[in-house]
Formats: sequence, structure tokens, C-alpha cells
Amino acid sequence: MPAPMTHDHDQPHEKSPAREHRAAGPSALAIQVITVSDTRGPAEDRSGNLLAELFRAAGHQVRDVMIVTDDTAAIGGAIALAEKDEAVRAIVLNGGTGIAKRDVTVEAVTPLLDKVLPGFGELFRHLSFAEIGAAAILSRAVAGSRGRRMLFVLPGSTNAVRLAAEKLILPELSHLVRELDK
Repeated sequence: MPAPMTHDHDQPHEKSPAREHRAAGPSALAIQVITVSDTRGPAEDRSGNLLAELFRAAGHQVRDVMIVTDDTAAIGGAIALAEKDEAVRAIVLNGGTGIAKRDVTVEAVTPLLDKVLPGFGELFRHLSFAEIGAAAILSRAVAGSRGRRMLFVLPGSTNAVRLAAEKLILPELSHLVRELDK
């Protein structure tokens, strides 16, 4: 059987500006994790705890893993509380991104964003499709900037948060923060 063809776009370029920007960005950041759920407490919050574990393993400092209800005001309040800590450069929310009536995380966060990164949601759904098929259309993952912080809104499943953290957030977080500091 012949070897699979590779294309230039399949491999990062040696002299890629993005690679240089990543290298120039801060290597350790303060991150706030917020789980949005009406049913999870700290012991059941596998996704929030997994995010904290992944960020810590990558050398970042997780300030806290907060749990708030599926309520627009509660979500906004949790973000406002996280923003009181000037060192926090990323706020990562998980849960409440589906299409059920109670799923309001996207509606709570999107109006707070200064700039939306459509590519985040597009890439997340593309990667999700490879893992879960057409059910990826249910994902309303979104990311964007708010002042000097990045906000990420992820589905609440452990597979989803692992995928987003490992394939999208961790590889680009330093680069994103570097761009916000310009």
C-alpha cells in the first residue's frame, strides 16, 4: 500500500511567524476555569477538574475551578469575579453550550467579547466531527478576547474539554495573549 500523501499545509513550517509568536509569548499564565452546570458539584466536576489538570501540567497557574448554574447573571458574575484578578489572562468556561432551554453560556459570554475568533469554533467542530461524527453540529463552542484576556466557551464533556485544551487552547494560548499585549 502506498504511503499517504502529505501536503505543505499538513506540517507546520520551520520559519512560521505563528511559531515565532508562540515562542515569544508568555510561557506561564494565570487561568480561571468556570464550570456551568445545574447538576455538578466539585466532586462531579470531571470536566472542570480535567481542564485544571491539563493547564497545570502545561505550566500554567489555575486560580480556581468555579461552578455556577446555567444562568446568564451567574455566568456574568463569575466572569466579573475572575476579572478582578488582574493576573488572570484566560477564562475557560465549560458546559451550558447545547441547545436545551437551560443552555445559556454562549448567550451569556458572546455579548461580553470584544473580538470573536470564529476559527476556534470552526476548528473545534471540525476536530469533533472526526471523533463523534455529525453530533459535532450541536457544539456551540466559541472563543474571543475581552480586554487583555481570552475567553473560551467549551461543551461540558470530558472528551470535548480535552480536545479543545490539547488541540487548540494550549498550543495557541501564549500566542493569543502575546497578540492582546500589542
